[in-house]
Amino acid sequence: MANLKGLAKDTAIYGLSSIVGRFLNYLLVPLYTNYMPKDSGDYGVSVNIYAYTALVLVVLTFGMETTLFRFANKADEKPDTVFTTALATVGLLSVLFLLGIFGFIEPLSHMLEYDDHPEYLQMMAVVVALDALQAIPFSYLRFQQQALKFAAFKLLFIVFNIVLNVFYFVVLGRTEVFYVFGINLFCTAFITFFFVPDLLRVKWRFDLGLLRRMLSYSWPILVLGIAGILNQTADKIIYPLVSDAADDRAQLGVYGACVKVAMIMAMITQAFRYAYEPLVFAKAKDRDSKEYYAQAMKYFIVFTLLAFLAVMGYMDLLKHIIDEDYREAIPTIPVVMAAEIMMGIYFNLSFWYKLIDKTIWGAWFSLAGCVVLVAINV
Repeated sequence: MANLKGLAKDTAIYGLSSIVGRFLNYLLVPLYTNYMPKDSGDYGVSVNIYAYTALVLVVLTFGMETTLFRFANKADEKPDTVFTTALATVGLLSVLFLLGIFGFIEPLSHMLEYDDHPEYLQMMAVVVALDALQAIPFSYLRFQQQALKFAAFKLLFIVFNIVLNVFYFVVLGRTEVFYVFGINLFCTAFITFFFVPDLLRVKWRFDLGLLRRMLSYSWPILVLGIAGILNQTADKIIYPLVSDAADDRAQLGVYGACVKVAMIMAMITQAFRYAYEPLVFAKAKDRDSKEYYAQAMKYFIVFTLLAFLAVMGYMDLLKHIIDEDYREAIPTIPVVMAAEIMMGIYFNLSFWYKLIDKTIWGAWFSLAGCVVLVAINV
């Protein structure tokens, strides 16, 4: 029971940062949908590019967040070495990614139909590279159970982001999506500096043998992560590529705005994951671990279903989050929320193969689901 209370406490802290953060981000939805006209398609551009960045972020982190927890909890591994090895690996991937984007920006922007604005892709490439680098220190904070520090950094980014968006769109009256990406880049770079003291305190060591073991564990998690993020982003990536509609970006903006309401379920499952994942590996050797996992699953399902009912019951109020021109896709909200609940349940059930170091099973399950998902969307 004490462990469950600890899980509830950490979930509340992570959840508070996620809930407050999502709420503040929700304030950006009416801001963007009011100041970026539907017919301009600018909001649809932001929905599309953020979908790509979410996918790329999963690739660049390469499953190292979960891998860090697994190896840092092993008695024969040094947590600092695990952390620095993971950070160096993600850093190298991020640098190679940036070199590829900036080196092939012309054909890439043409392929994605952003010939007129390649700077959108360049700015968000830097953002996602910095986010990938931040993901490892954020995971280490979770391993050290520094939930308050984790939440403080997350909230600082969000508040800073909100203030700058309000200044540019409301005070200065801007309407272009360029400022959305530019503000994100500035805020992400700003938060990165807060990790410098922590990076200077750890004992840096790169262990090639450890990296080989970590990669054999992490690459199936990468496949699992890609499948999971495609569950949220595949529709927003595929639609502009297959649609013949002249206003496809405007339509994507309408859909993306309504899906923002449904993402409250993703916020809940993410908050639970932040607290649950480190404890799963730490609890694995205890005799009552199975009972603990079962109770955690029960409370997760109860809580997410109550949240689903709350959103459905107050839809007449929640719909005012988005501008009236963007509301025609509201019927998609319960479907997207139900999908997020299923993803949360799958995430909880997937720990069995992570605990026995058989992450390859997760890769096969996720790959099959990913193929079906993409095929149905197309």
